[in-house]
Formats: sequence, structure tokens, C-alpha cells
Amino acid sequence: MSLSQIAPAALQLPPHERASLAESLWESLEDPYFLSAARSDEEALRLAVARDQEIESGAVTPVSHDELMRRLRR
Repeated sequence: MSLSQIAPAALQLPPHERASLAESLWESLEDPYFLSAARSDEEALRLAVARDQEIESGAVTPVSHDELMRRLRR
């Protein structure tokens, strides 16, 4: 099946089912910054602070949502 076959059908789903599908798809991707729901609040906060420090130091460059989506589609 291709995206052009799946997307129109998926967009016809009720909002809750679309959200569940989106979550399922997102979780299927390997993401080096994946934040497991099993993380504690303290671990999540440490990760957020570390990411902020990476941006502030210039170690990473933030991108807009639109740019991120363009990159992911490539």
C-alpha cells in the first residue's frame, strides 16, 4: 500500500482515531530524542534542560516546524 492510498482513508477517520493512528505511526519511528512515557518528571526535565543548553551553546540549531516537516518528507 502507498501513502496516496492510505492517506485519504485515514483522513476520513474520526478525530480520536486519527490521533491514535498518528501516535502509533510516530512511535514506530526510531527517534534518538524519543521521550519514553516511562521517564520520570525529573528525567524529562533534565532532558529538556540539556536540549536547551545545546541550543544556547550553538551545538545544535533549532528549526521551525515547517522546516522539520520539509526535512522529514525528503
